[in-house]
Amino acid sequence: MITAKELREKYLDFFKQKGHTIISSASLIPENDPTVLFTTAGMHPLVPYLMGEQHPGGKRLTDSQKCLRTDDIDEVGDTTHHTFFEMLGNWSLGDYFKQDAIAWSWEFLTSKNWLGLDPKKLAVSVFAGDNDAPRDDEAAKIWLEVSNNELQGRIDYLPKAKNWWGPAGQTGPCGPDTEMFYWVGKTEPPESIKQGDLAESLDWVEIWNDVFMQYNKNAKGEYEPLAQKNVDTGMGLARTVAILNGVFDNYQTDIFLPIIQKIESISNKKHGDSEGLTKAIRIIADHICASSFVLAEGLEPSNVGRGYVLRRLIRRAVRYGKQLGINNSFCSEIAEVVAEIYKDVYPEVLKNIEFIKSELNKEEERFGKTLVQGLKRFEEFVLREEIRKNPKGIMRAGGVASSQGILYGNDAFLLYQSYGFPKEIMKDLCQEKSIHFEEAGFDEAYKKHQELSRTASAGIFKGGLQDHSEISTQYHTATHLLQAALRKVLGAHIYQKGSNITAERMRFDFSHSKEITQEELQTTEDLVNQKIQESLPVHFEEMTVEGAKQAGALGVFESKYGERVKVYFVGSPEDYYSIEICGGPHIQNTREIGSFKIKKCESIGQGTKRIRAVIHDGESKKN
Repeated sequence: MITAKELREKYLDFFKQKGHTIISSASLIPENDPTVLFTTAGMHPLVPYLMGEQHPGGKRLTDSQKCLRTDDIDEVGDTTHHTFFEMLGNWSLGDYFKQDAIAWSWEFLTSKNWLGLDPKKLAVSVFAGDNDAPRDDEAAKIWLEVSNNELQGRIDYLPKAKNWWGPAGQTGPCGPDTEMFYWVGKTEPPESIKQGDLAESLDWVEIWNDVFMQYNKNAKGEYEPLAQKNVDTGMGLARTVAILNGVFDNYQTDIFLPIIQKIESISNKKHGDSEGLTKAIRIIADHICASSFVLAEGLEPSNVGRGYVLRRLIRRAVRYGKQLGINNSFCSEIAEVVAEIYKDVYPEVLKNIEFIKSELNKEEERFGKTLVQGLKRFEEFVLREEIRKNPKGIMRAGGVASSQGILYGNDAFLLYQSYGFPKEIMKDLCQEKSIHFEEAGFDEAYKKHQELSRTASAGIFKGGLQDHSEISTQYHTATHLLQAALRKVLGAHIYQKGSNITAERMRFDFSHSKEITQEELQTTEDLVNQKIQESLPVHFEEMTVEGAKQAGALGVFESKYGERVKVYFVGSPEDYYSIEICGGPHIQNTREIGSFKIKKCESIGQGTKRIRAVIHDGESKKN
């Protein structure tokens, strides 16, 4: 039996022995230059360093990164899908490449000193090759060498759709990957596999992925050799713990089991009693765990951006709680269990538990009222259609449509989008009232919505870390000037809660409960412009986290490993105007910004304000 804590520690210790610096998990909310609404993979906080910038920890790094993804939210409820999860990773920033990455992967998986997995239960996939890049025979050869031919016959050549990473946008670093699979079948593992087995067979489960960033996709769509070749790996903590313990269900590991047991206690329902009950319990466990971590970052539920994602997670958990027969508020009780599970590795959840519980309780109360309104709208939709079809017909008592009623797809999707009704609840309601549910119409409307969402997400990505343009770099430094100005005008309680930068504008979210007057905004704007005109130098220094604290730097201090960080200083040593921990990129002098203008300030949640501002290019455009 191995626990999540033991696996996490083994992984980090192994790569520390291989010369890697252990770095702490980055925030779930990307700092300064968000590529997406949330950190969705271990690589996101490291994009500048994968692009060539020097990392304070050196060229070899390892971590356990907390991640949040909602792409597959409708898949949550099976044994493996989650919104919140941890990804174990090791990184080579232009240092070692395929030989060492593969050799160490095999050693960690099979050595008795580490995981000690049976080599006969392992198989690997490599890139099959296409017109853009050749078949990765090099990786296959290395696997055979390091395994002493144990993998002979169990190397699967898969196409780009399965064994290729990136680029994240239209252009950028990318390359083939190699994936490691573990046999979970009930029979003895086969000595050899057919090509394509690892992509199709449910008996082989992927546990690790090594990405070899060796190409750059240019604007013409061509793949060029990359000057700095990187290694980017990822091992899902929950999935691997499950497999190592032979349960093949992430929700039956020590990561989730205490949460499951709490839900069972509250609902008097048992995980495993039926498919529907099991799915509901898993969704609640996943969503409240994810919500607790997001709330721990200081975010609040809202109707936009990250706040909307948080609201959706909480309300979806509450809906499934209703399916289990839970009528009272329950989310905060589950959050307490989450805090206890993660108190040693992610203490921020326990530290902020009162805020987390308060926000969960408030959101449950709000949704209770919304749910009543949604049910009323459901009745109106069905009744409207019945009256149209049969204006003189006899209706059931209470205005509920007769057995000839119908709930059209577009109406059903409106209930889903505006009132948070899941398709399953609508189908149940229709069945109870002998009403036809136009499922195909709902699915079509939902698909259109997903396509629009992906388009919007792509826009968010392009505006983030991938954008190192001159104007975006100026905006980046302007956020430091703005935060320092806000702290001087409004008080030292101000701290950044998120930002979004594009080539056209900046958006800066910060903590402040009181209303901000127009005079205070003007004073803030004037102070930023004053510092721009003073031509303050901007430079960074690499130092320990403790050193950053002593220097008075603003930032998130969650480090437990003493890694080094980049600290950006604005101003002269005699009187620095701004000191912040940040990954960059930045300009070298504030005059490069030109001028700064606040366009709007608004409240986006209790205790959170948002400023939208623009800058006009400075010296960089004049010279």
